[in-house]
Amino acid sequence: SITEETVEFLQPYLDMEDYNLETAKKVCGNVAGLCSWTQAMVYFYGINKEVLPLKANLALQEGRLAAAQMELNSAQNQLDEKQTELDEVQAMYDAAVKEKQALLDDAEACRRKMNNATALIEGLGGEKLRWTASSKNFQNQIINLVGNVLLATGFLSYSGPFNQEYRNLLLQLWKKEMDNSKIPYSKNLNLIGMLVDNATVGEWNLQGLPNDDLSIQNGIIVTKASRYPLLIDPQGQGKIWIKNKEKNNGLQVTAMNHKFFRSHI
Repeated sequence: SITEETVEFLQPYLDMEDYNLETAKKVCGNVAGLCSWTQAMVYFYGINKEVLPLKANLALQEGRLAAAQMELNSAQNQLDEKQTELDEVQAMYDAAVKEKQALLDDAEACRRKMNNATALIEGLGGEKLRWTASSKNFQNQIINLVGNVLLATGFLSYSGPFNQEYRNLLLQLWKKEMDNSKIPYSKNLNLIGMLVDNATVGEWNLQGLPNDDLSIQNGIIVTKASRYPLLIDPQGQGKIWIKNKEKNNGLQVTAMNHKFFRSHI
């Protein structure tokens, strides 16, 4: 309840030199307490004059702080709710991205398979003509198998002693008889290709057998016929070939004038 006017009234007394606790004690103890109290109240008023606005401002700021804290709490609750929603949406997004990547990987794998299948189909399409021709050729071979085998066996059994010209004549005569008997055979039959493969012929050539058709036919008769062949070989080519061919099989070579032959004659 102290006012500024009261403090102004007191100020002349407070400015006096003898208005203090020590001087007042000399007069009366009660007066000294009152003197000290008045000084303290004036000092309190000066302090309180500065503190009251601060306290009012503190109360105001505390009110504002409480309101701001309420707004913060409300905002935090909203943030928590939105964060929860965001986490759920993020989880859905991550799952969608993962599914999308899996679909892209599957699509890429399907695309590669489709490209490979397309290339295979195109390649097989190119093979269709060859397979069709091969199938037709195989069918013709089955139909002509009896006649072809008959020609091959006739060649092995009877054409050995004759030269190339007479062998061809024998084949023509046999084909004529087969036509009359309605025995099917391949018109373009190659006896060499039927009775021996190219790899074997190449091996024979490396072993010293000449590469002409007559020599290859002789080689076929030597290796395929069931009877032991007699080679008339003035140039020695057949002898060289047989020696090289049977070298790894322990072939023993002799002659009619060898002593072992003469001892048994």
